[in-house]
Amino acid sequence: MMTAARPRALRSPKTVDEYLATLDGPQRDALERLRRVLRRAAPLAEECISYGIPTLRLDGRLILSFGAWKAHCAFYPGSIVERFSAELSGYDTGKGTIRFRSDQPLPAALVRRIVKARLIQRVATRRPAQRTPRRSAGAAE
Repeated sequence: MMTAARPRALRSPKTVDEYLATLDGPQRDALERLRRVLRRAAPLAEECISYGIPTLRLDGRLILSFGAWKAHCAFYPGSIVERFSAELSGYDTGKGTIRFRSDQPLPAALVRRIVKARLIQRVATRRPAQRTPRRSAGAAE
């Protein structure tokens, strides 16, 4: 027997609000709290959905993501996680990921420090703007 597919909007949310609306209460609450902290820590970043999960971008480049899974929530700030290994010892971490239970959210102060470090890291690795070569005043056109 075949079952009807879920509406496309539920499979592929277009906004962070749509993504959060699909979650149960505890996970939604935990990720809404994380979202508020992230937005305060990176006010110039824009929200989007990338790879099916909420993401923050700055100047069109990914900064971090977050999401909910069956048994946990996750925060994806990238390789910066390694710098905070001592402070994250109570959490499951690996390959740029911090996993946490919805009833044990990440401390806001720690998230702010991670985001600030991630922003500094991203600015330091920013690709230089491509410059158009200037023509000399006497060059033939």
